[in-house]
Amino acid sequence: MRSSHRRRLLTAAALVAALGLTATACNSGDDDKASGDASATASPDSSGQDDVQVPSDIAGKLKEHGIDVDDWKDGGWKNWDKDKWLSEAKDFVNPVIKGLWKPERMQNAEDPDKTISAKDAAADQGVSDPEPDPVQAKAEKTPYHENAAPVGKVFFDSPEGTMVCSGTVVTDVNHPGKSNLVWTAGHCVHAGGGGGWYRNIAFVPSYNDLGKSESQLGNATTTEVAPYGTWWADWASTSNEWIDGGDETGGAGAPYDYAVLHVQPEQGSKSLEETVGNALDIDFSSPSAQKVSAMGAWGYPAASPYNGLQMFKCIDQPGRLSLSTSMPTMYRIGCTMTGGSSGGGWFRVVDGKTKLVSNTSIGPTDNTWLAGPQLGEGAEALYENMSKKYGGQ
Repeated sequence: MRSSHRRRLLTAAALVAALGLTATACNSGDDDKASGDASATASPDSSGQDDVQVPSDIAGKLKEHGIDVDDWKDGGWKNWDKDKWLSEAKDFVNPVIKGLWKPERMQNAEDPDKTISAKDAAADQGVSDPEPDPVQAKAEKTPYHENAAPVGKVFFDSPEGTMVCSGTVVTDVNHPGKSNLVWTAGHCVHAGGGGGWYRNIAFVPSYNDLGKSESQLGNATTTEVAPYGTWWADWASTSNEWIDGGDETGGAGAPYDYAVLHVQPEQGSKSLEETVGNALDIDFSSPSAQKVSAMGAWGYPAASPYNGLQMFKCIDQPGRLSLSTSMPTMYRIGCTMTGGSSGGGWFRVVDGKTKLVSNTSIGPTDNTWLAGPQLGEGAEALYENMSKKYGGQ
């Protein structure tokens, strides 16, 4: 027993050390400024030109659904009429609106809380492991770009208002070193059954890089809040199971609650991976929870007692959570992070290398644990299709 406990501690230490990733400096010279670093991407366009850049295929999709691009820019995106709320996988549209995600708007974003009732949590205990002891979330060291470079926040608009999740820069197998891919939760991009795609989806890596307090950010510049700029999703993919069966408490879509974004900067030409300085590989082997000594969840919890401004992490030995015998088992760890950490990556060490193995999906109302999906063949197919179809853009 003592030996097993020591192995878990050593693995946890290795996980923390391995996530101390190589990252670029926030300002690394004139070459970066010309190519899309934090300074270049952080400030909105003031040239007087049209501040919406819509690729022809997205403009065509908007027109196809009777949506005028200028109307969309001027606030048409706020129309959540069910007949106009696009839901199908092929219907994702997310035109860039430069300057929309100002620091104050980011700070006021709320968490899309995904909780699960005690009754559901106790479902099928024959497959679920005992509920884990709570693990108190620990604040990540600052600056974040030196300690957890690939982690950031995902912002979006929903019928309920401005929302926030967490996300992780992941590698692009077909475009090594130049990835523009971000991993997050399905419920951070799509409302699930009965809903549609959220709007104005954007990713901010190393959000609030120095971990400043709310009072310190009172007059923060865009560069302080978004040191590597704001990256808009020009395409998003989530599972059909989430689109069809996801709901406010996870529902039948919870074990498939994952998504991948392809992003582009508001300004600049460098890839997200080049700009941030690193990206994580994804482990699609769906390892048994019983064979993994430690998993760590990183994210920006926004619901009380947190405020979404700082990055936190939890490391624990995973267990199994089964919501139904007809659905895949999920991973579960003890963790006190709240809503807003949704979509944040779960990492494990494989042969000395940190890999993303899951993402935060659901948790109980008392915020004592988190659960995330196993990433198997379906998740891998989603990722590979995104890489092949959009990775080179």
